[in-house]
Amino acid sequence: MPLHPAAPEDLAGLVAAYQQTTQAVVDLGHSCSDDDFALPTACPGWTVKDQISHVVGLETWLHSGANPRVELPDYEHIHNAEGEFLERAVELRRPMVGAKVVAELETIAALRVEQFSAPGVTLDTVVQGAWGPAPLRDSLPTRILDIWTHEQDIRQALGRPGDLDSGGAVVFMHLLFSSLPKLIARQAQIPPGNVVIIESTGPVVGRAGVWVESHEDGKPRGIPLFSGIAHDGDPDDVFTTITLSTDALTRRAAGRGTVEDIHFTVQGDEAVAHQVLENLVFVP
Repeated sequence: MPLHPAAPEDLAGLVAAYQQTTQAVVDLGHSCSDDDFALPTACPGWTVKDQISHVVGLETWLHSGANPRVELPDYEHIHNAEGEFLERAVELRRPMVGAKVVAELETIAALRVEQFSAPGVTLDTVVQGAWGPAPLRDSLPTRILDIWTHEQDIRQALGRPGDLDSGGAVVFMHLLFSSLPKLIARQAQIPPGNVVIIESTGPVVGRAGVWVESHEDGKPRGIPLFSGIAHDGDPDDVFTTITLSTDALTRRAAGRGTVEDIHFTVQGDEAVAHQVLENLVFVP
């Protein structure tokens, strides 16, 4: 079934979702005390202020190409070159007061919205993306997903839930559901003969399914259900339905916490459900 609310497909809708989630991070930042900024979050080694610093740093780099050259301590939470790259912007801002970092985000977010809304800009306009130049139809949803994920990290740390039915939430869910065939068949390695259905009970309501069959290369292939492709009706196929909230589903897909940290129900094969949830973490 389609997601409800529906994910934005036009440029204006995507820009609005981007603007809303960045403004939410700004608003949360303005409400923070010094103690709030110092609270740990679900990202190892990062506080609430560090989360905001990360968003500032990455949006600044994508907009201008500027990335600070900062010497990094031997942090345990950094495991690769990508982690080092992202940490530089955070490390640069560790001595800063939180209010200044929030003000930086206000400035860069406004510049980004201006960039996306400039005359002549379309979904096909190529901009710098996190993995290289890409059209806005591809790069902007991934930025919305990333910022909304960090917004949720901040909300969780502060104990201020919200925006689970926002444009950012729907973009996250749309990208996740679009990735399910690969996640279930290849990443989770669910064998052929299984049909896996994931139901989100809300606030973003949706249902997506994947039928796993053998591909010519000998590897399992995921075929999306509810998309005009009918299951072949094999009576031996095992159906497994995983039902959980938008919050639980997006937290698991973002790699926050473990399967044991979320509430879900299963109809069908419990082992298949756990294998899917263990391997649901994705990067679009």
